[in-house]
Amino acid sequence: MMAFARTFTIIKSFRLPGILALITAFTVAACNPASFQTQAAQVPQLVTSVLSDPKTFNYALSSESPNVFGLIYEGLITENPISGEVEPALGESWQISDDKLRIVFTLREGLKWSDGKPLTVDDVVFTYNDIYLNEAIPTDTRDILRIGESRKLPSVRKIDERRVEFTTPEPFRPFLRVLGLPILPAHSLQKYVKQKDGEGKPIFLQKLGVDTPLEQVIVNGPYKLERYDTNQRVIFRRNPYYWRKDAQGNPQPYIDRIIWQIVESTDTALLQFRSGGLDSISISPDYFSLLKRQEKQGNFKTYNGGPAAGTSFVLFNLNKGERNGKPLVNPIKSRWFNTVEFRQAVAYAIDRQTMINNTFRGLGQPQDSPISVQSPYYLSPKEGLKVYDFNPEKAKQLLLKAGFKYNDKGLLLDAQGNHVRFTLLTNAGNKIREAMGSQIKRDLRKIGMTVDFTPIAWNTYTDKLSNTLDWEAALLGLTGGVEPNDGANVWSPEGGLHMFNQKPQPGQKPIQGWQVAPWEAQIGELYIKGAQEFDEAKVKQIYAETQRLTQEYLPFIYLVNQYSMAAVRDRFAGIQYSALGGAFWNLHEIKVTDE
Repeated sequence: MMAFARTFTIIKSFRLPGILALITAFTVAACNPASFQTQAAQVPQLVTSVLSDPKTFNYALSSESPNVFGLIYEGLITENPISGEVEPALGESWQISDDKLRIVFTLREGLKWSDGKPLTVDDVVFTYNDIYLNEAIPTDTRDILRIGESRKLPSVRKIDERRVEFTTPEPFRPFLRVLGLPILPAHSLQKYVKQKDGEGKPIFLQKLGVDTPLEQVIVNGPYKLERYDTNQRVIFRRNPYYWRKDAQGNPQPYIDRIIWQIVESTDTALLQFRSGGLDSISISPDYFSLLKRQEKQGNFKTYNGGPAAGTSFVLFNLNKGERNGKPLVNPIKSRWFNTVEFRQAVAYAIDRQTMINNTFRGLGQPQDSPISVQSPYYLSPKEGLKVYDFNPEKAKQLLLKAGFKYNDKGLLLDAQGNHVRFTLLTNAGNKIREAMGSQIKRDLRKIGMTVDFTPIAWNTYTDKLSNTLDWEAALLGLTGGVEPNDGANVWSPEGGLHMFNQKPQPGQKPIQGWQVAPWEAQIGELYIKGAQEFDEAKVKQIYAETQRLTQEYLPFIYLVNQYSMAAVRDRFAGIQYSALGGAFWNLHEIKVTDE
């Protein structure tokens, strides 16, 4: 689950291992990138699109997608989305101690940063000890590194020039996969961590914003940042010091340049792709059939990877706290939202099959779990997971049981006579989300609820969800993956993405009277146990119980699992499409066959 790493998709995609981020709409540029080239500058390149501008170039402070980090950084390991196996990256090998408390990594020889400086064990130690494990730096990454009920953190030490040791206070099953977190450059960042501002905070927190001169963004991934034009594009250039080489000793990746066009309209994205301005596009269900018919004519291929790894859901703000003496949520509405029968009634009232048929054109399936269907820990409805098939009459019965009533106009009232009316937010410009929200408004009207459906700008939306906490209901999504612990920052009550009952994060205004429900605490405890357990049968039982609880108490009301689909020009060779990794997860191996 990734993290607004299972990547605010508020989804890292998505996904860098271990971090939740927001699932966002795909988009494309307003200008044709062909006009950006000159005849003298033709190089093998890939042109695609993203929803919005990057928010930061500081990985530790990022919790959203789109973000640039999957192209510019690597960790000690990576995950193969086809096999699900852990594979070497900056670390060429590792050894796990018999007691499962130590992992010793050996780095590859000759690693370098994009500025040509050596990448060493000192960078690994700096990245973990000075950034990820540093309580002075408010990073969501730390949530997935906390271990056991004590929530202690691992220790990291240098053994010699090529070996680094990670030690955990107790066995921690997902720890190897966590070590895919990006390694950051000590030689350019360490001074900013040590230097403090007037408030005693590391000035690192002010560094690597999107206004940073790009030559100062030192990276170790296959690409480096070459140019960023706000509201227009991000351009990446192949990192000449990247470590990968093919069997013949040729440097990888083969594609020299990647261009992300920035636009907020999926209709524009479609037009740009069809006119040849884009090389690849994520396919929305509403135009899958159109693109499928035009494959030969347009010299591209469409891919359908089946159910995507991410989630889509409605959530209510369950936070009972106050700021400056004012409740975050109107107390009348807070009572509704915190009534489990109310949330269950909403779940029964949403016609997900109609949503699949109409909005998703049949290209999706009902979603009932926070854990991706690709995960070995996924609990299916056939195995006993509770589902909420469309049943408005049952929804009404639950509401009446909880003390709600109907007036002579069929409007739903609470016990005090207040009409049930609330605002549902989503991100503007995402046609699928906007269509889903419109249907939810209609469906809930049939059980007497009035929904003020309001799409708003992405930046405003994420600020409400993660900072001001000024919202009532939201339509959103998160990225996913095979390891449930990647969602620890969602399910820990203290986690940075515990959106339905968010505790203030470091640097945010305090909340008085914040409360954790017993079921909420239980889910958090089970995620801890799931990470402690090594017996796979028991691990499955633990995560099965978490899924039973999430479906009983519905902190997220899951909707539709859209199929993962994309279109890619025929001139790109080596595509191995995967719902977990998309079209370009093996980007270093992909070649452009003509220019």
